[in-house]
Amino acid sequence: MIPDHLDNGLSILFIGFNPSITSGETGHHYAYKGNRFWRILERSGLTPRLYDATEDGELLKLGYGFTNIVARPTKGIEDITKEEYAEGRQILREKLETYRPDIACFVGKGVYAQYSKRTKVQWGFQNDPVVKEIQEFVAPSSSGLVRMSMEEIVDLYAQLADFVAEKSGEE
Repeated sequence: MIPDHLDNGLSILFIGFNPSITSGETGHHYAYKGNRFWRILERSGLTPRLYDATEDGELLKLGYGFTNIVARPTKGIEDITKEEYAEGRQILREKLETYRPDIACFVGKGVYAQYSKRTKVQWGFQNDPVVKEIQEFVAPSSSGLVRMSMEEIVDLYAQLADFVAEKSGEE
């Protein structure tokens, strides 16, 4: 099983569908070699350098945490059951209410759709958050299967970097 990286006062909590088999085996988020997550964070300005999946716990120092809507590693999201989503939705909401990150970043429209039970989901910040006082942001999945260019994905994640920079400038 892969541990969550959670803490109070996070700037961003990244929320995925569930761990890949590779992540489950290594115990690190976004560990599959074809996943572009770590390159996206660096290129968007969210991290000062390129991190490796084995350093996922280090991102807590930057104010970033990790969790998933479903904890069980699978080969693909088609292996997740409706019951797992229902249970995961409740557990995720409890995590958000407990840890209250500034932003809940859903890594993929499908993750947000499963969590919010909304069918029409747009990229970026959402107007009506499920948990009030927590900004909800929908970003593209970092999977190599996503049919968006790396530049388009990085541009969306850069909106998060800008938001975090503005917020830290206010304090």
